[in-house]
Amino acid sequence: MTGLPIVEAAPAKLNLYLHVTGRRADGYHELDSLVAFAGFGDSIALTPAAARVALRGADLPPAGPRLAIAGPFGPALMGEAPASNLVMRAAHALAVRLGREADVMIALTKALPVASGIGGGSADAAACLRALARLWGVAPDDQALFAVAAGLGADVPVCVAGRSCYFGGIGDELDEAPDLPETHVVLVNPNVPVPTPAVFKAMAAARAESGGTFSAPARFTRKPADAADLAALLLERSNDLTAPALTVAPVIADVLAVLERSAGCLLSRLSGSGATCFGLYATAAAAEAAAKSIAAASPGWWVRPTRLLPTPAGAPALPRGIVADPAAAVPPPPVPFLDTGGWGVG
Repeated sequence: MTGLPIVEAAPAKLNLYLHVTGRRADGYHELDSLVAFAGFGDSIALTPAAARVALRGADLPPAGPRLAIAGPFGPALMGEAPASNLVMRAAHALAVRLGREADVMIALTKALPVASGIGGGSADAAACLRALARLWGVAPDDQALFAVAAGLGADVPVCVAGRSCYFGGIGDELDEAPDLPETHVVLVNPNVPVPTPAVFKAMAAARAESGGTFSAPARFTRKPADAADLAALLLERSNDLTAPALTVAPVIADVLAVLERSAGCLLSRLSGSGATCFGLYATAAAAEAAAKSIAAASPGWWVRPTRLLPTPAGAPALPRGIVADPAAAVPPPPVPFLDTGGWGVG
C-alpha cells in the first residue's frame, strides 16, 4: 500500500418519496422510501497513517484514526467532540469489528449543509466505511460493512450501498428499485438546520392529536420512462415528514414554492426531514437556469444544480437481513490530537 489517498465520494441522498408506515414498540418509525443519490456531495480522502502524514511540520505516528475537516460547511463540525463525529465512529467501529488498527488519516471535505435532510453525516460515514474496505481488502457487499453502518444510524446502510434503491423498516431493509431515467435536480437549502428528532417529535404530536393513520408502502409497479414520468409517479406519493418539518422550519414552504414556480420544474419536494428541498427537471439547461434564478433572488440560500446518479454497471447486490452491530452505537474513546490551526479535529 502506497501513501496515496483513497478517495470516496459522499453524495447527497434524496428521498424521492418517503412514507411513514408504522411505529415499533421501541419507538422507532418504520419507513418506505425511494432513495436516489445526487452528483454533488462531500468527499473523504483516506491515507494510511504508515505514510506518516505531516501537518504543520509535526510528523504524526500511526496511532489510530485522525480527522481533518475542510470545505464550506466544515466549520459547523469543528466544535463538536471528535468521538461524536460519525466519520470517526465509523472508522473505530469497523476496525473493532474486523480486529484491525484504524491507523489512518481521514480528510473530510464538507460541501453539504449540516442537518439538512440529504444524508450529510451518514454519507460521510458510509464513504469512510467504503474507503476502509478498499484499504483492507473487504468486499463492498461484506455484511460487516452494513452491520456497522446500521449500528451508526438508519441512513448509513443505504449510503454504503450508494445507489438508487428502496429503503424500508428502520433502514435495515434495502431492495432493488428500477433504474431511474436521466433526471436533473436543483438542491435548495435556506441555511436553516433542522434536527431530525424535532421533526419526528412534531409528527408524533400531530398524529396523537388527530388520530391519523400511517401511510402504506408505495413502491413503483413499473419503470419510469423519463424524467416527466418519474415526476408523475412521485406526485402520486409524498414525503410524510413535510408537514411536521414545516412546524420546525416554516421557511421550507417558501423554498418549495420557489422551486415549484421555476421554469421547467416537474416536481418540488422536501428531502428527508429537511430543510433541503429539491426540484426535478428534464434537462441540465433547465436545472442550471433555475438554480441561477433562485440563487440570484435568494442570495442567503444554498443552491446547487446537479443530477440523479445512475446505478453503476456491475454494482454488487444489495445486502439481505441487515443486523446492526450494537458496538457501533458506542462512541469511541477521546483521542488527543496535535494542534492543526483550527481546521482539523481528531
